[in-house]
Amino acid sequence: MKTLLITPPFTQLNTPYPATAYIKGFLNTTGQPCYQVDLGLEVILALFSKNGLTELFENVNKKLTTENGEVEKADFSENSLRIIALQNDYIHTIEPVILFLQGKNPSLAQLICAQDYLPEASRFDQLEELDWAFGSMGTQDKAKHLATLYLEDISDFIIECIDPNFGFSRYAERLGRSANSFDELYESLNQPLSYIDEITLAILSEKLMAQKTKLVGFSVPFPGNLYSAFRCAQYIKKHFPDLKIVMGGGFANTELRSVSDARVFEFLDFITLDDGEAPLQNLLEHLDNKRDILELKRTFALVDSKVRYCNGSKTKDYPQSKVGTPDYSDLQLDHYISVIEIVNPMHRLWSDGRWNKLTMAHGCYWGKCTFCDISLDYIKNYEPINAKILVDRMEQMIAQTGETGFHFVDEASPPALMRDLALEIIRRNLTVTWWTNIRFEKNFTLDLCILLKASGCIAVSGGLEVASDRLLELIKKGVTVAQVAQVAHNFTEAGMMVHAYLMYGFPTQTAQETIDSLEMVRQMFELGILQSAFWHQFAMTAHAPVGMYPAQFGVQKKSAEIGTFANNDLEFTDAKGADHESFSFGLKKSLYNYMHGIGFEFPLQYWFEDQSNASGIPSKGAPKVPKTKIAPNFIEKALHENMALNTLKPNHKMIWLGNIPNIQLFTKTKKGLSFEMARLVFHGKRDSFEIVLNENAGNWLHGILSKISVKNHENLTVKQVMESYEKADLEDFELFLYNKPVNKLFENGLILV
Repeated sequence: MKTLLITPPFTQLNTPYPATAYIKGFLNTTGQPCYQVDLGLEVILALFSKNGLTELFENVNKKLTTENGEVEKADFSENSLRIIALQNDYIHTIEPVILFLQGKNPSLAQLICAQDYLPEASRFDQLEELDWAFGSMGTQDKAKHLATLYLEDISDFIIECIDPNFGFSRYAERLGRSANSFDELYESLNQPLSYIDEITLAILSEKLMAQKTKLVGFSVPFPGNLYSAFRCAQYIKKHFPDLKIVMGGGFANTELRSVSDARVFEFLDFITLDDGEAPLQNLLEHLDNKRDILELKRTFALVDSKVRYCNGSKTKDYPQSKVGTPDYSDLQLDHYISVIEIVNPMHRLWSDGRWNKLTMAHGCYWGKCTFCDISLDYIKNYEPINAKILVDRMEQMIAQTGETGFHFVDEASPPALMRDLALEIIRRNLTVTWWTNIRFEKNFTLDLCILLKASGCIAVSGGLEVASDRLLELIKKGVTVAQVAQVAHNFTEAGMMVHAYLMYGFPTQTAQETIDSLEMVRQMFELGILQSAFWHQFAMTAHAPVGMYPAQFGVQKKSAEIGTFANNDLEFTDAKGADHESFSFGLKKSLYNYMHGIGFEFPLQYWFEDQSNASGIPSKGAPKVPKTKIAPNFIEKALHENMALNTLKPNHKMIWLGNIPNIQLFTKTKKGLSFEMARLVFHGKRDSFEIVLNENAGNWLHGILSKISVKNHENLTVKQVMESYEKADLEDFELFLYNKPVNKLFENGLILV
C-alpha cells in the first residue's frame, strides 16, 4: 500500500518543511512505498506564474467592470488600482523573477537593481529607510530584496482583491489559532471554494490521479496549514471516497490532544499524536486488516459514531538510531524560492537558502522551562543521536539533495553532542554549513565555540527570554543574564551570529522589569555580542507548568472549560503584571534600531513616545515608562568578570585545529655557550607564525601536536598530555603551556573542550 504524504499550504518558500521527509525516511526502513508532496510550494508556483497572474488579473478585472462596461473603482485601494494598471508589467516579469529567486537566473540581478524593470507598489515605499543596507549588500542580495518586495506587493493585492486569508507562509491562520470549537472552521469549510482553494485542489487532484494510494497523510505543523489540510481532506472524501486520511504534526500534537467533536471525522479518518513512526506503522497494519482499530497507537478515530482515543498498541516507539535518514526525494528541491526581507538577520537564514533539516536529539535535555510544553513527549522524552550516525545521515542527504546546508531543528542542541558532531565533521573533511538552537549555558566556552565554527557552524539562536534574573529563575531557565552575555560573547568572538529569543509579558512581570530587560538587550547589541533578536509576547499554554499550575505563578485562567477541538493557548489574568500590550510597539521599534546599530544613545522612554504602528494608525496610549535601574555598564562588567583563561581540567580534551608544523633544528650560540634549539613553523590559511623552543621541548611539542590533532579519532585529555610531558623529563607543564611562545598556539587553534 503506497502512502501519499502532503504538506498543505503554506509553510516556507525556501526549503521543505521536514516532517514528510522524516516519515518517508522511516518508511524506507520498513519497505513501505511512499510519495511526498509539498502542496504549498506547488500552489505558490502555479499562482506566481505567467498563466497564474493572467487568470488572477482576469478575475479582478471582472470585479472592476459593471454590466454597462463601466469601471467601478470604489472598492479598491489606490495601491491595488496601481497594480491593476501595471498588470501587464507584472505578468511579463513574474516568471523571470521566480527563476531568479530559485537561483536559476542570476544575471537578472543587474536589471532588477537598476529599478526600471520591476513594477513597484506600496512595499517599495520603505526603500528610502533601507538605503543604508544596500551599501553592505551585494548586487545579488539587493536584487533578491527588491524581488521580495515585488512579491509582497502582489501578495497584498491578492489579500485585498481576491482572498483575505492568503499569506506566503500561512493560509487562513486565524481559523487555526485558539480554535477551541470546530464551529468556525466547519462553517468556513462549507462555504464556496476560495480562489486559492481552487488552485490547491486542482493540483491535489493531479497528484491523486498520478499516485495509486490508499492512505493520504497530512502533516500540519502550524495553524496556517490547518484550513488547507481540512479543505483537501474534504475534496478527497467527496471525489476519492475509498482513500483513508490521517493527520499528524505539530498542530495535532499540541492542540488536538483532547479533540472530541465528531464532525472533525467527516474530513479525517485518523489523527495521530507525537512521534509518527510507530503510529503510522500500526495504522498501515490496521488498513491491511492485521490489527484491530483499538490496538492503534496514540490515534484518534471515530468508533461507533464516537471519537475514541485508540492506544492499545504494544508497539514501542522507535529509537532515533532506527528511524532512518530523512528522504527528500519527490520534492522539487530546485524550485524553492529564496527571499530576503532584510529586517532580521536570523529570519533571513529562515527564508534565504535551502537547508536540509536534521535533529541532533529528540526532546530537550533541560526540560524544565515553565513556559514550555515540557509535559509533551516531543519535549520530555530526551534521546540524543550518536554523532557518527548524524554525520552518516548528513552525507546521505548531501548525496541526495546536492545541498550542504543543515538546520538542526532541536529544542536545544546539547553542547557535548555539538562538540562530538563538530569533531566528526572535521575528521571526515566534510564541508558543510550549519546552525541550530541552543541554551545559553556555561558549557559553551570560547574554545568550544571555536571548534563549532571550524566545523561550519555559522549561527545559533537561544532564549534570553525575559532578560531578568528574577524572572529567569521563575521560568527555571537555568541561566542568568550575565551568563547569557558571556556565552553570546563566546559565539560572537568565534565568528558566529547570535540570535536571542526575547519574551515580555510573563506572569508578574512589572513595567520596571520590562524596561530593565530592554536595557540589558540594548547593552548587548551595543557591545556587539548579539546580532539578531525578536520579541514575543508570552502566551500561556495548556501543557506548560505555568498553564497547568497558574496559581503558582500568580495568575488565574479565565476559563477552565476544555473545548471540543483545539486546546492549547489559554487566556489568563495577571493582577501583579504590567499592561504588556502597551509595551509591544516600543520594544519592537527599539529592537529594529538596535539591530541596525543605531539609537543606543536614546533614553529608553524615547521608543514608547510614538505609539503609531507601521500603518500610521495610533495604537494604545504610551505606557508609563520608568527609568531603568540597570547600571549602564552592567553587561560590560559581567563580561570582564568572566573572561579569565580556561582552568586546566584533567578531563578536558586538548585539540589542535591547525596543521602540523615543520620543525627545524639549529644551534644557538650565546656568550660562548651553545644551545640546541628547535624552530616550529606553522602555516595557516591566511598567515604563518613560528615558535622557538629548546630541542627537547620542540621535539616533544611537534610529536604531541600530531597526537592531539583534530584529525585523530582519539583525542588526548589534558591529564594524558601532562603525563607525556613529564615522561619527556621536561619542566613544569603549566609553566610551559602558558609561556609566551606557546600562547601563540592558543591564539591559532589549540583548544580545551
